[in-house]
Amino acid sequence: MEVWEQEFPERGLAEGAKVTRFGPSPTGFVHIGGIYVATIDRDIASNSGGVYLVRVEDTDQSREVEGALDQFARAFEYFGISSDEDVDHGTYGPYVQSHRERIYLTYVRHLLRQGNAYLCFATKDELADITSQQQATKVPTGYYGSWAIWRDADPADVGAKLAEGAPYVVRFRTPDDADGQRTSFVDAIRGRLEHEANRNDAVILKSSDQSPRLPTYHFAHAVDDHLMRVNLVIRGDEWISSVPLHQQLFAALEFEPITYAHIAPLMKQIPGGKRKLSKRKDPEAGVDFYIGAGYPADAVLYYLRGLANGRLAEMPLAEALSTPIDLSQAGVAGPLVDLVKLEDISADHIATLTGQQILAAVRRWATEYDAELVPVLDGRTDLALRALAVERDGVENPRKDLRKWSDFRSAYGFFFPELFVPVDGPADERLVPLGVAPEVVTAFAQDLVAGYEHRDDPQEWFDQIRSLAAKHGFAANAKEYKKDPDAYAGSIREASQLVRVAITGATRSPDLHATAQALGEPEVLRRLRALAGQ
Repeated sequence: MEVWEQEFPERGLAEGAKVTRFGPSPTGFVHIGGIYVATIDRDIASNSGGVYLVRVEDTDQSREVEGALDQFARAFEYFGISSDEDVDHGTYGPYVQSHRERIYLTYVRHLLRQGNAYLCFATKDELADITSQQQATKVPTGYYGSWAIWRDADPADVGAKLAEGAPYVVRFRTPDDADGQRTSFVDAIRGRLEHEANRNDAVILKSSDQSPRLPTYHFAHAVDDHLMRVNLVIRGDEWISSVPLHQQLFAALEFEPITYAHIAPLMKQIPGGKRKLSKRKDPEAGVDFYIGAGYPADAVLYYLRGLANGRLAEMPLAEALSTPIDLSQAGVAGPLVDLVKLEDISADHIATLTGQQILAAVRRWATEYDAELVPVLDGRTDLALRALAVERDGVENPRKDLRKWSDFRSAYGFFFPELFVPVDGPADERLVPLGVAPEVVTAFAQDLVAGYEHRDDPQEWFDQIRSLAAKHGFAANAKEYKKDPDAYAGSIREASQLVRVAITGATRSPDLHATAQALGEPEVLRRLRALAGQ
């Protein structure tokens, strides 16, 4: 063991510096909770003058999913969570557990020599029979005490099994006085916690008929955290029950204990209560949900930091992103992931960005998720910037119709001739709800096209619509129309909506005059002619 201790010496960091780690497992897609924990890891290491490392925990190779590590890399890049050490750089590696076989075997042999571990040849059937007997006699299940049939086996029996080539695992020999004892530790979030001591002789090295010969997570994390000089482990609260075993392993290996901080899981509101955000049930549990939809990374990080420390949610985004996370202020109840709240945060954030910033972000997102949009943006950059300026530039309360980059097509797509679908004459289905007779629509639109003036002044621009509306039998206001609807073709509202639908394709849109100015006179006339059936 001394060779490894010398190869990976104490880091020599300042007092109080935290060495944290995130351990992605390539067994499935990236949970947003992983980004949540990695954000906290990165923040605490950075703000304490410490080190944040990423270590791939792939000891469960039977469940490995192809492409999972690429997804982690993509997620870290999107959210800007960089590591000080990982598979590409660092002097405390390898940073992939399956590449650390020699290291683990050294420490397993040490425990065997010390009598703190033993070979176990129990078969699956024998283990199943033990469990059945325990259940029948209503005692706790597990491999312990008299149920641990190879714990105190005769060396001759062990030798015979080895000679016949029988597969075996290596189990940790739990201290003899562990059964019925209590143990405690101080959690960096939850304070002092007390639990029943571990009684089970846990497997620490998997079956001898496997290659590479890998340990279980419990043993691997103890060795790795010690040699990588990790001194703060931030992880989900489902690991609290494993701490008694981890304490025993650290003691048997003569390692300094590590501080644990067990984070409450992210939750989802459901009828009658809440539950953990589920990979299987909830699309928003996956990081690709946020990347694919185009939620701005800073908005998501701001939201997650607010879940970790409520005080950060009350700060402006830039301040919250730079203010250190305080573990002592992390709650012990799982915070709710509220997509409505996230979208509001995202909309507020996007509203602070310039048109150039938004356009660049939308284009980056579209490169992977909406390829058809990219050449449109590239070919009509000036139009895109004019569109984004509508009711955003120079106003006190800018529009907040973008909550994520995937909203761009629905919110601004109508500005682009390549994406806009003109009305198909006066009978277009989008005009039907307005209730204006097709012949009136045609006449009104033809006159508007014939005399259209692309005026800069909003009031003067709208006056031409108002005067034509009166000419074609539209009431001056809704009140007048309601008094005698049979006397009018509609009100000025319906006349204005005809123009709005013709120009934007919808009855709701940004300011119509500003939209027309952004489009330019030729495009406005092209769309109005479609309304007139020309």
